[in-house]
Amino acid sequence: MTENNTKWFASWFDTPFYHTLYKDRNEVEAQHFMETLTQYLNIPEHGTILDLPCGKGRHARYLNKIGYDVTGADLSENSIAFAKKFENHRLHFDVHDMCKPFGKTFDAVFNLFTSFGYFEDDADNLRTIKAIKADLNETGFGVIDFMNSEFVIENLVPKEVKTIDNIEFHLQRYVKDDYIIKDINFTAYGDVYSYQERVKAFTLKDFEALFEEAGVFLLDVFGDYKLNKFRPKTSERLVMIFK
Repeated sequence: MTENNTKWFASWFDTPFYHTLYKDRNEVEAQHFMETLTQYLNIPEHGTILDLPCGKGRHARYLNKIGYDVTGADLSENSIAFAKKFENHRLHFDVHDMCKPFGKTFDAVFNLFTSFGYFEDDADNLRTIKAIKADLNETGFGVIDFMNSEFVIENLVPKEVKTIDNIEFHLQRYVKDDYIIKDINFTAYGDVYSYQERVKAFTLKDFEALFEEAGVFLLDVFGDYKLNKFRPKTSERLVMIFK
């Protein structure tokens, strides 16, 4: 059995199976969100955006397509190697730890689709927000698009089986020690695999405390990708704009 739960995001995200499991994510919705968000923030034409973390670069590529100078950064070497195939003079990808400042500033830094709260050490979550702050220019905006933990926990599906590309993924979800956890078990090409996703169940109040400690200012909070009002009981997302 192949099992690796230490720094799960460094191992699981680097496998092809991660991208298989999530291949059916709604690309149209994601692209509309990118358009709505960039228009709302009034990012200047040819403005600079850091997509952090960027995975294989699907959102960075789309942001570049609609006119922005985009840098995608991710801890996964395999994902960045794939994304680099699409580089151009206004689209670049780098292996980077989001806990650390990138080393240049941008008009916006996007942390999208619940790419926060992975760390065992709470200090790393604070370091990430401080790093995003350091990556913003004087007029730049930070964006964290997180799940609405209260809604997710209330609507958690404990067990599910998904068959994708002839792989049967057995998923088990539960809450433990303030983490929303997903156990992922499957057999592929004769080998048995076991992975686990762990995301801290941060609430808006938790983020407000982190923002205050990091010295950033929360400007707006939305509850979905159309930027409607955040409602703690019913919103699926927690989209926060800060600087």
